[in-house]
Amino acid sequence: MSKFFPASQLIINADGSAFHLHLKPEFLADKVILVGDQDRVNIVASFFDEGSIECDVQSREFHTITGKFQGKRISCISTGIGTDNCDIVMNEIDALANIDFATRTEKAEKRSLDIVRIGTCGGMQEDIPLGTFLVSQKSIGFDGVLAFYHDRDKISDLGFEKAFVDFVGYPKKAAVPYVVAANPELVDRIAKDDMMRGCTIASNGFYGPQGRVLRIDLAVPDINEKITDFRYEGQRITNYEMEGSCIAGLALHMGHRAMTVCCVIAQRKIEAANTDYKPRIKELIKTVLERI
Repeated sequence: MSKFFPASQLIINADGSAFHLHLKPEFLADKVILVGDQDRVNIVASFFDEGSIECDVQSREFHTITGKFQGKRISCISTGIGTDNCDIVMNEIDALANIDFATRTEKAEKRSLDIVRIGTCGGMQEDIPLGTFLVSQKSIGFDGVLAFYHDRDKISDLGFEKAFVDFVGYPKKAAVPYVVAANPELVDRIAKDDMMRGCTIASNGFYGPQGRVLRIDLAVPDINEKITDFRYEGQRITNYEMEGSCIAGLALHMGHRAMTVCCVIAQRKIEAANTDYKPRIKELIKTVLERI
């Protein structure tokens, strides 16, 4: 018997679209680009082949355009900021791919999606200059989302997690960080030999959770110094962003291929930032479109 999903579990709009995304199943491509900023969807779509756009749908922070780039069918979807939004997006695109909305049952034949998040990040090591394209081979989730799903430990690097928590003196009342790997084939396809690869923290906030101090002091005042110094089996933490861990972790659970690549627009070690980064982001978008 196929698994049945009642209306309270899978909410489908009256027009047959997914509840938050307002996207219908026929408009989801097998190649998906995720961006945080809804306006960036238009930038991605500006590279699409002329006359190829199939849909342009927006609901709240979720904006989707599906079209073709050099003949490849691609959906670009904005997630907004944070892993909580990515939990929504990942579950709804998986439902669009692998649940029959007419019968509310799981499809016998599963679709596996290629999912690439394109974003911005802050570098954590002195040798990572502004403008670097940095691929997250591993993501370290500060958000706790995966703990709400069965068998979280089976897809996580538990040794890395323990070593990290012990080394930085991670706050005991915070969600235990989880460490998940990106899809290696997709990483090689996108990064090739001209992008840096590293381990990325996906933070559940922009200020305190990333070690920024405004009017409230931190629970671990020197957490960023410890993060910079941390090493595990030759790996170091290279950057902060806010979405990649949930995307990588849920993709592993669901049978999709996923990874994150970011442009470094802040250098936390030397306290530098570049707010004029849009030309570099456009270059990254075009590169990902060519390689996905």
